[in-house]
Amino acid sequence: MPRTFLDHIAITAFSLEAGAALVADTLGVETQRGGEHPRMATHNRLLRLGKSMYLEVIAPNPAARSPGRPRWFGLDTLAPHALPALSAWVVRSTDIQASAAAASEPLGDLEPMRRSALDWLITIPADGSVPLEGAAPALIQWHADAHPAARMEDKGCALALLEIFHPDPERISRLLSSLELEAPVAVRQAGPGDPVRLAAHIDTPHGRRIL
Repeated sequence: MPRTFLDHIAITAFSLEAGAALVADTLGVETQRGGEHPRMATHNRLLRLGKSMYLEVIAPNPAARSPGRPRWFGLDTLAPHALPALSAWVVRSTDIQASAAAASEPLGDLEPMRRSALDWLITIPADGSVPLEGAAPALIQWHADAHPAARMEDKGCALALLEIFHPDPERISRLLSSLELEAPVAVRQAGPGDPVRLAAHIDTPHGRRIL
């Protein structure tokens, strides 16, 4: 069974501009241009968080043709007035099929994806949702010799900790154990009636900030 590692965290937004503004306002740094995902009719902006980790702002691409299927990361459920939010995370495996089979929770179907010269496999639920309302990660396997973050601008940011708040933390801990995850991730008990949420503690040139 291969180990898995935290690959990236994702801020979902109805518009790319709104998501990028949240990052700039919270972290005090600007994201860089990413690219387009033709199969999903989405586009993104990026922020390096290490040599093999990054933050992604992802949104529907209004200039793209309809994908004819649900977009990933639950983007089709966002209303125009919805606030951008840290709502998903992705872990990397060298054998995504083995990792998906070992997972204690269903994480979605294996799908081939491409953005410019990059291509990869990723797990996506058929309805486009994020597993367990974002508490569970997507799995990814890159088809590249070097991680995409290695080619991103270094803005002096690094992820210190990702917190997952869930009403059944033992369930999430079992999942992460089944994935043999090695990452700065902590599972917390959500308060009574509180929704599932993620909190990323990020070291920046301006000190530690929380998304």
